[in-house]
Amino acid sequence: MKSFIDLLNEANLEIKTITVDELKLILDHPQTLIIDVQSRDVVDNSGMIPNAIHANRGFLEFYADQREDNPFKKKEITTNKKIIVYCGAGGQGALATKTLQDMGFKDVSNLEGGSAAWVKAGNNLI
Repeated sequence: MKSFIDLLNEANLEIKTITVDELKLILDHPQTLIIDVQSRDVVDNSGMIPNAIHANRGFLEFYADQREDNPFKKKEITTNKKIIVYCGAGGQGALATKTLQDMGFKDVSNLEGGSAAWVKAGNNLI
């Protein structure tokens, strides 16, 4: 049986990560999509990185499914964008990044350290 740590370590071996400084360079680019995968409660209480959309990790596969007839699809999530995923500290973000890769998204990265690293670097959540 695999533990959460096992799954996280496996995911981190297979995904790309991006630093807060790297994210700041592409934050406002129209082809960048930032996805917060934290729960709605956390987002409501803490806020999100500017320009991010919310896609709770528990529903990510539904939101990202690219089928035309998918009633849950979030129109912002497309294969032609650079996708940056984040959570509070990095774990959920890593697993969500791996999920998107497994679904066929090619340009997807996890924000190293999540929103905690964003705030620690002196940036605000909105």
